[in-house]
Amino acid sequence: MFKEIIVNVTEEETRAAVLEDQTLVELYIERSLNQRLVGNIYKGKIENVLPGMQAAFVNIGLEKNAFLYVEEALPARTPAEWAEGELENPRANVVHPRANITDVVKEGQNLVVQITKEPIGTKGPRVTTHITLPGRYLVLMPTVDYVGISRRIESDAERERLRRIADVIRPKDMGVIVRTVAEGMEEEELRQDMFFLSKLWKKIQNRASSGPVPNLIHKDLDLVQRILRDLFTGDIDRLKIDSRYAYDKIMELLEFIGPQLKYKIQLSEGGDLFSRHNLDVEIEKALKRKVWLKCGGYLVIDQMEALTAIDVNTGKYVGTHNLEETVLKTNLEAAIEIARQMRLRNLGGIIIVDFIDMVDEEHRQQVLQALEEEVKKDKTKTNILGITQLGLVEITRKKVRQGLESVLQKACPYCEGKGKVFSEETVGIKVKKDLYDLAKRCAGEAILVEVHPSVAALLIGSGGSGLKELERKTGKEILIRGCQELHIEEVKLLPIASKEELEQRIPVKLGQILDVKVEEPHVANTNDGIARHHGFVLNIEGGGALIGERVTVEVTRVHKTYARAKLVKVQR
Repeated sequence: MFKEIIVNVTEEETRAAVLEDQTLVELYIERSLNQRLVGNIYKGKIENVLPGMQAAFVNIGLEKNAFLYVEEALPARTPAEWAEGELENPRANVVHPRANITDVVKEGQNLVVQITKEPIGTKGPRVTTHITLPGRYLVLMPTVDYVGISRRIESDAERERLRRIADVIRPKDMGVIVRTVAEGMEEEELRQDMFFLSKLWKKIQNRASSGPVPNLIHKDLDLVQRILRDLFTGDIDRLKIDSRYAYDKIMELLEFIGPQLKYKIQLSEGGDLFSRHNLDVEIEKALKRKVWLKCGGYLVIDQMEALTAIDVNTGKYVGTHNLEETVLKTNLEAAIEIARQMRLRNLGGIIIVDFIDMVDEEHRQQVLQALEEEVKKDKTKTNILGITQLGLVEITRKKVRQGLESVLQKACPYCEGKGKVFSEETVGIKVKKDLYDLAKRCAGEAILVEVHPSVAALLIGSGGSGLKELERKTGKEILIRGCQELHIEEVKLLPIASKEELEQRIPVKLGQILDVKVEEPHVANTNDGIARHHGFVLNIEGGGALIGERVTVEVTRVHKTYARAKLVKVQR
């Protein structure tokens, strides 16, 4: 498999894409106005201690206070065994039944914390007092006494060799995890990495001993540097970047951490690399609810704050032999795509997958195995909890940073994140209720109603029947205007003193010459065309053949709901 990293650098943002065989599988975005916070270390102050939640809120100088669980505040201990994992923090977070947050921290207390989870939605960042400092080959853990080896290193002999080296070079009473990229490295290279991390920890301690509170005392690396540290491993075949400045910084950094990797770096100036690799189109697809599979099936992905539901459908795929084979092929392809979408969208929390029902137990195991194999490529901790008789698979994936949707999008200001708006019928019913209420309260002879054109058409009704009924029930003269600029849920009702004043509100006059665009054919008479002037409908005689063209017309007759017009000139 050919793996490469594409990096696009601009003044506003830096983007990094991980591609496997030319397929986008991971995306990282860092913007100048919204820097990454995970890994940053702060000197903060306890603002509130909440015994009922066994947690405390810490003021670290951000917009929202950070959240500190009791297990993240307890002094670290060293249990006999820890589950080893890449960048896991094997600290003693098993809380004693009698442990209470009020015994661990006090209101007003100063302490050093590290952000482990970005602020997401209405929640502030999550922090810990157990610091981890990742390097190229090692992760230093100053608060624990432990040596761990990445589980991705499979050779027992290599694991034992690295464990012996790590035990020798680590500072006294401090813990260390040996990262995957350290496999095959000599002791001297690991020792240099440990020397750098030890110096960094001393510098952090010195900054924490003085200075204001709250205060940022250590900022994690920028995106390009983190890519080199965390992603640019031996299995990466190429890293392409479109910035000369960033390229020079990478080459300078690699001189110290991995000179043997410099030949894999490629400078590709001359425009946005993402555009040249068609990645912007792939990113747009990753924001859509529906994801098509190559076989013709599709996924539907619905994201919520703590849970994501993924539904698998056969779609256009009808198979060739029998139903079981069709279902199996769709589910197998879906399993591979689901693993990719989890990485690409950075889905976190609980993920429920509704595969198409499979009768054969062997088929269910095949799909589950395919999913497990693909998930192994994911560096983020992911657990698959099996498949039920209904074809539901429950997955948990560690949620550290914001998902792609949260980074690139915001909640719709109209529907407030619901993803839906009221239908024309619903809005129309509301307009009628408000109209009846206003008619009872106002003394004027008429009412002007301004709504979206689709709602206006519904209120006016066929041949103006709806409008006549409204006038009969309200006892008022009513003018309904469709305004394209209004949101479909927006309604404006304005009392008018007299019928004469209402007529003045009609935006067209008899004999008026207008330049308009023919938008659609007339529903009842396709020879005529429909145009609009300030939301007012114009029925253009003979305009049915000029759809999409701009024309000059003369108004020949004006009604309350529309006007008739004749062609004067077609503008080519």
